[in-house]
Amino acid sequence: MKKFNFRKVLDGFTASSPGSGSSGGSNSGGAGSGSGPLHPGGPAGVLREEIQETLTSEYFQICKTVRHGFPYQPTALAFDPVQKILAIGTRTGAIRILGRPGVDCYCQHESGAAVLQLQFLVNEGALVSASSDDTLHLWNLRQKRPAILHSLKFNRERITYCHLPFQSKWLYVGTERGNTHIVNIESFILSGYVIMWNKAIELSTKTHPGPVVHLSDSPRDEGKLLIGYENGTVVFWDLKSKRAELRVYYDEAIHSIDWHHEGKQFMCSHSDGSLTLWNLKSPSRPFQTTIPHGKSQREGRKSESCKPILKVEYKTCRNSEPFIIFSGGLSYDKACRRPSLTIMHGKAITVLEMDHPIVEFLTLCETPYPNEFQEPYAVAVLLEKDLIVVDLTQSNFPIFENPYPMDIHESPVTCTAYFADCPPDLILVLYSIGVKHKKQGYSNKEWPISGGTWNLGAQTYPEIIITGHADGSIKFWDASATTLQMLYKLKTSKVFEKQKVGEGKQSCEMVEDDPYAIQMIYWCPESRIFCISGVSAYVIIYKFSRHEVTTEIVSLEVRLQYDVEDIITPEPETSPPFPDVSSQLPSSRSLSGSTNTVASEGITKDSIPCLNVKTRPVRMPPGYQAELVIHLVWVDGEPPQQITSLAVSSAYGIVAFGNCNGLAVVDFIQKTVLLSMGTVDLYRSSDLYQRQPRSPRKNKQFIADNFCMRGLSNFYPDLTKRIRTSYQSLTELNDSPVPLELERCKSPTSDHVNGHCTSPTSQSCSSGKRLSSADVSKVNRWAPGRPPFRKAQSAACMEISLPVTAEENRENSYNRSRSSSISSIDKDSKEAITALYFMESFARKNDSTISPCLFVGTSLGMVLIFSLNLPISDEQRFTEPIMVQPSGTFLSLKGAVLTFSCMDRTGGLMQPPYEVWRDPNNTDENEKSWRRKLVLNSSSSSQEVGDHQYTIICSEKQAKVFSLPSQTCLYVHNITETSFILQADVVVMCNSACLACFCANGHIMIMSLPSLRPMLDVNYLPLTDMRIARTFCFTNEGQALYLVSPTEIQRLTYSQEMCDNLQDMLGDLFTPIETPEAQNRGFLKGLFGGSGQTFDREELFGEATAGKASRSLAQHIPGPGSIEGMKGAAGGVMGELTRARIALDERGQRLGELEEKTAGMMTSAEAFSKHAHELMLKYKDKKWYQF
Repeated sequence: MKKFNFRKVLDGFTASSPGSGSSGGSNSGGAGSGSGPLHPGGPAGVLREEIQETLTSEYFQICKTVRHGFPYQPTALAFDPVQKILAIGTRTGAIRILGRPGVDCYCQHESGAAVLQLQFLVNEGALVSASSDDTLHLWNLRQKRPAILHSLKFNRERITYCHLPFQSKWLYVGTERGNTHIVNIESFILSGYVIMWNKAIELSTKTHPGPVVHLSDSPRDEGKLLIGYENGTVVFWDLKSKRAELRVYYDEAIHSIDWHHEGKQFMCSHSDGSLTLWNLKSPSRPFQTTIPHGKSQREGRKSESCKPILKVEYKTCRNSEPFIIFSGGLSYDKACRRPSLTIMHGKAITVLEMDHPIVEFLTLCETPYPNEFQEPYAVAVLLEKDLIVVDLTQSNFPIFENPYPMDIHESPVTCTAYFADCPPDLILVLYSIGVKHKKQGYSNKEWPISGGTWNLGAQTYPEIIITGHADGSIKFWDASATTLQMLYKLKTSKVFEKQKVGEGKQSCEMVEDDPYAIQMIYWCPESRIFCISGVSAYVIIYKFSRHEVTTEIVSLEVRLQYDVEDIITPEPETSPPFPDVSSQLPSSRSLSGSTNTVASEGITKDSIPCLNVKTRPVRMPPGYQAELVIHLVWVDGEPPQQITSLAVSSAYGIVAFGNCNGLAVVDFIQKTVLLSMGTVDLYRSSDLYQRQPRSPRKNKQFIADNFCMRGLSNFYPDLTKRIRTSYQSLTELNDSPVPLELERCKSPTSDHVNGHCTSPTSQSCSSGKRLSSADVSKVNRWAPGRPPFRKAQSAACMEISLPVTAEENRENSYNRSRSSSISSIDKDSKEAITALYFMESFARKNDSTISPCLFVGTSLGMVLIFSLNLPISDEQRFTEPIMVQPSGTFLSLKGAVLTFSCMDRTGGLMQPPYEVWRDPNNTDENEKSWRRKLVLNSSSSSQEVGDHQYTIICSEKQAKVFSLPSQTCLYVHNITETSFILQADVVVMCNSACLACFCANGHIMIMSLPSLRPMLDVNYLPLTDMRIARTFCFTNEGQALYLVSPTEIQRLTYSQEMCDNLQDMLGDLFTPIETPEAQNRGFLKGLFGGSGQTFDREELFGEATAGKASRSLAQHIPGPGSIEGMKGAAGGVMGELTRARIALDERGQRLGELEEKTAGMMTSAEAFSKHAHELMLKYKDKKWYQF
């Protein structure tokens, strides 16, 4: 019997149902089940058949490409003096290996344990890492993606220090118990030779010497090992005789030790800020003791102790005094002094103050041999948030200009934008402007870390990354060919007056921490129009110019307030005890700005911007120059809410932005406000300029100065100081837990976790009033003329699982749940504008030609189309007003609207129109008569009646494709039911358009257009930090990026072609280089300079002499390096040859074993035959009775 599929029957009904398209005030595009076409027949069906989609799932694959920025939370540093590459280990188990610009490799320990120490196998293409889980790893650097060859896990002891002598295969490992073990690097097997702590110290010593803090072999004799213990004991161990040759004792704890190259002296740094120099001939007391930063005392008195000297390096020069370089050691009375690096060269002492604490430093020397003059030429200093290299060859010790993008986090990153395949001249133009503002005073020598090789590769299209920062700065980066280089820096805070101490509280204390933080970025590369929105509720429009200009900055003030028919004041019993300060102000709107009203104590704030624009003429250097500043001002004592959407059209000369209160449209050519109204009013009437007057709003009780935002958390216990804490998670550079009150609402659109609102667009911006259950019906009434539609269950009702503390769980159970029905009440009362889009399209159902339009998307899934009536001629454009009128068209989706896009009838992606860039300050062009050059990328110029355009709309839950002007929903795809989309973009891939989505559950999804067929769905990036959600962005050519840590940008690709070519685009870490020859010591030095005999470590540490180590002490773990090597070669002939060779070796091995077994059987047979013959001869002539 054939099975009956009920779902197919429903699909048949859905496919045969009449169209849901409508015009006027009707709702179009109902929710569909799954994905697929809603109208297979009719004109829409004919139109779909004309588009041949070329993208298939074979075009897509997800993989990480490169990581830029400073390694987050660094812990270790190593340098290969021959290969000239640098390695940095981090607390998260990551390793960054750096060479010449373009050579930047990232690798990660699977365990995620912190890296304690790194050791290069000098000029061998290998690296040893020691991690906090007491495991040693051997990395193979002879491949572009380093892989672990071997691992050795210590089970009973904790690793504290490692040392690998130059050109040795035996690694010394010191432990917390004071023992020293030896590991064979080739096999990664522990030797049976162990230096126990109780044998190293004197038998009369009653206390444990502490952990091993230093290990090094003598430059004079490789058979002698110097062991430093934490309590101040130093042991000079003879490896051959297995005894201590001498012991050194000091009262203060030891932090580090370094040898003089002759091997007769060594220097120690101690916890009291002292340096001790010891001579092997007189170990009873230090040869010299100094406290470099201690105050000089009278004779007989001990010098004043200082802070610990954490590390010292003692490097000699042939033609000058030795260098003594150390970190720390400053006097305790200089508590305000910054972390410093001290360089002592002869009698000169230079203190280099650092901006951040010093993690580690290394002196870069000319020779890798420890028994030669070191000739130091630079010092690499690893700070907590920076990497600098100091030039030691110049007396003023300048630093080298760092070619790596280590200053991404100079100010915390708050937003990002990514542009691939942009106009090629932009990079050169931005660089030529930005290079004029670079810092001076760098060393004139080349960057000393110059190892590895790198070439451009096949894909060389221009890419630009833009980062917005908490201090209001904008950085443009050249991201072409997997590199990153800063081009140009723009400081947006320069348009505002500097706030004096205490002045911020007078105007807007809600953003007192980072008032200039960048919130959103909009850039048109073709017209070079640049626009940003800040956390203090302002918008700045910039135009690009090659000429300097001095002019006044024009500013506009816009009032955006959310008006409902009845405003409920707080209930008396629930209001906090504030002073009784109130005033009556009528509800009014200003379309063209208004004068400031001084807010003094006791008066409700009104028409006050958060920041003050400079009123005097401002000198603007070449580059981006401010054209217009738009403020959202206080309205009746309520602070302006953050901007949630932003769009600019250079062709129309219009900027549009919205928040949870409403929408504003501004003409930045004529500097006038075209539209400013609440979201509810957008539905009321087709004529926005003819509205009925309203009665004044009811009294509100506020304190003018300090109640504006601090009181909100008292009225709404489940909401917080939204604007002040908006970018808390982005601006924090540590992972320490923040208080729950700061964690709940974090950015322009209220992102929360674990029971709190997590949607990037479903903010319920509170206005300082608590609603009782009896008043809910009043607030939720739809305005007259508003189309009926369902209350969208947006992502405000979603929960994602992130780690929380027990305190947060208790708070969540106490406070009102965001997934309750009350959440939807807050959402419906505050419908935010979440997406804006300018396009040449069909505003109404009966339109036959395209016209300028503005698409508006809201947090409830509603889409409104506005028609823009622009003057025809250029002359009229500067004088005649622009009319913004609603078309009466409404479309709807599930969840908040995220993005729009349009395609022509052939399936080509339509770009919004733009104005060709011209220099606004070019005097030659101003003298001539010029016309604005507009580029309309629309191919739909036909006048015939029918569908001419596709419109793609994506929300948090689903994507829909509409046919315009009929407004027929052709395709619908429910992207997710249990989660929500964080980022969605329509991008170009292989000359075809597709929809890329990043979901809160970590899935990256790609859908073809216009059919919305799923091409890729990979659970790739778990949302462990809201920083990822706010900075993730897609771009063309299969590229994407996000801020993986507060200091690093991770780039990835979803293109199969780029994944295949990635190996060619990455740099090579290892290059074959001849190891420099050792200097000739000379006859006399060889005769009297020390032991001239070679030291055979293999004979001493090998299994034959030392025996095997205990199996319980350490466990050997084979690494995946060889497997990774096979994968890297699997695509070509080398892979086949490698597999064939391995198979041949295995076959030969088996044949050899078989041959050995056969030979053994033949030998046994011959022996048996021999014994049988002897037995036969023995009993041949005997009679039967002789047996």
